[in-house]
Amino acid sequence: MKKTISIEGLDPVKLYGAGDCILREFCSYYPNLKVVARGDELILDGKEEDIEDFNQKMGMLIERMMHKMNLSTYDVEDIFEGENSAPDFKLNASAVIVYNNEGKAIRARNARQEEMVKAYFDNDLIFALGPAGTGKTYIAIALAVRALKNREIKRIILTRPAVEAGERLGFLPGDLKDKLDPYLQPLYDALGDMIPGRKLQEFIAEGTIQIAPLAYMRGRTLDRACVILDEAQNTNLGQLKMFLTRMGVNAKFIVTGDASQVDLPCREDSGLLKGVELLKNIKGIKTVTFTNDDIVRHPLVGKIVKAFDLE
Repeated sequence: MKKTISIEGLDPVKLYGAGDCILREFCSYYPNLKVVARGDELILDGKEEDIEDFNQKMGMLIERMMHKMNLSTYDVEDIFEGENSAPDFKLNASAVIVYNNEGKAIRARNARQEEMVKAYFDNDLIFALGPAGTGKTYIAIALAVRALKNREIKRIILTRPAVEAGERLGFLPGDLKDKLDPYLQPLYDALGDMIPGRKLQEFIAEGTIQIAPLAYMRGRTLDRACVILDEAQNTNLGQLKMFLTRMGVNAKFIVTGDASQVDLPCREDSGLLKGVELLKNIKGIKTVTFTNDDIVRHPLVGKIVKAFDLE
């Protein structure tokens, strides 16, 4: 049996991949099906059931392509070896992102958080800027946990610069992990709300979830991951560039920070706002700016922030 599938209106290079690598990976799951790509058509020759399955799965791959900047062979792997369904890339900004360990829904709580959720699905790099208590990091981690559960990514990587907030921690006992954990505890806290303790430890032990100081990102290529840089106001421009250039295939990067809480010896060394300004006109990058009105912690937090702003 022969059948022709039209992909008219689609970019064959984007769908098939460089050198047809994605198409070859896709066709490898159909060893008894002859597939010939000619322009905007795919000509199939083989058993009817193989052709029907090919057509269905190709539709799923095209759907992914419509909602992602880049496809990769990982997407093909997910379609055939995952749950045989495309992830829901069209999550409504006000819908449930994920459920916490107590079964409570985690969703955007105000318009700015909704903007951040929408930005996540429309862009590969997000800057979330604003004062403490606006939920920037918490929403970022919720989006990452959701993506991991839905098999959209293979790992979560959380990082922040190891800069002390105005006090000296001095000598800390234990191994390297023990010495660094105080800097990373806020990230553990957020993850602990969404992933049961034993499962979280399993994820960390096997490398599915990695929490490390920013310096440990150098030299790495982070693909098929959701990577979150927290407290980015404590990075200089060189460190921010180093982090952003770690982005690999099928990666989502989220950078959070509060320019009013720089803990570097010289506030002018912060590269966060400089980096945002340099990248503001690049497609695929979105900046979401929170204000004091978006604070969702204890009601006093908003008043405290406003009082210090007036000082």
